[in-house]
Amino acid sequence: MLLIGLTGSLATGKSTVSTLLSQSPYNLPIIDADVLAREVVEPGTPGYNNILKHFQSTTPDLLLQSPNERKGRPLNRAALGRRVFGSTPSRQRDRKILNSIVHPAVRWAIAKSILYHYLCGQWAVVLDIPLLYDSRLDIFAPVVLMVAASPEVQMSRLRIRDPHLSEEEARNRVASQGGVDEKVARTKARGEGRGYMIWNDGSREQLEGQVNEVMNAVERGRRGFWRWALLVLWPMGLLWAGWEVGRGWWERRRWEAHVRAKEE
Repeated sequence: MLLIGLTGSLATGKSTVSTLLSQSPYNLPIIDADVLAREVVEPGTPGYNNILKHFQSTTPDLLLQSPNERKGRPLNRAALGRRVFGSTPSRQRDRKILNSIVHPAVRWAIAKSILYHYLCGQWAVVLDIPLLYDSRLDIFAPVVLMVAASPEVQMSRLRIRDPHLSEEEARNRVASQGGVDEKVARTKARGEGRGYMIWNDGSREQLEGQVNEVMNAVERGRRGFWRWALLVLWPMGLLWAGWEVGRGWWERRRWEAHVRAKEE
């Protein structure tokens, strides 16, 4: 089974691409890290309890009022966002704490979902992960699709989508997900057949055309015989998965060495 990593910054159109891939003619299952990130911090979960432990005493509006408080009041995600998004040392520290709570739980949920779809005989699964590179999960995705837009288009879309955000808050949220240029370069560095760019500065029709072109290239040689061979002959499937993870690990090491060389 092929794992397709789908990534992109806020308001670039990644969710639209995810929706397209879930529909005909692709009909791919989507493992959405954002959805899982909400589920693992629902009231009553260990993630929820850990967030309360670290942030409730210093964030008075951390919890929302709810008519059903049997398991606990839901998190006020806007208040939590104001607490962790930004470039000041305190906000960066708080963001690291939050990520240390949420990311391990999300990784475990992703692993369980991958196993489920593998047993269902899917030829491919899309890992919709905004912070694919930052969370170091890119080594598990033999193919990465990176959705990007120009900074002007990105900010315009974000302010329209979330009108309650001030310009500073919008910029802080965009900045918290890292530079687009670096992610674009990193995706291109994966090489032919492993990293694909989808530029979304135009219309919906143009975006659909790019997705169709990319998926035709991704599917070429990856469906049919090999899909069933790797499912039925599971030892071969494990070897193939191990090879791809090792290849991804080596690609990441090579990229990190490239970045260090530029900084020296």
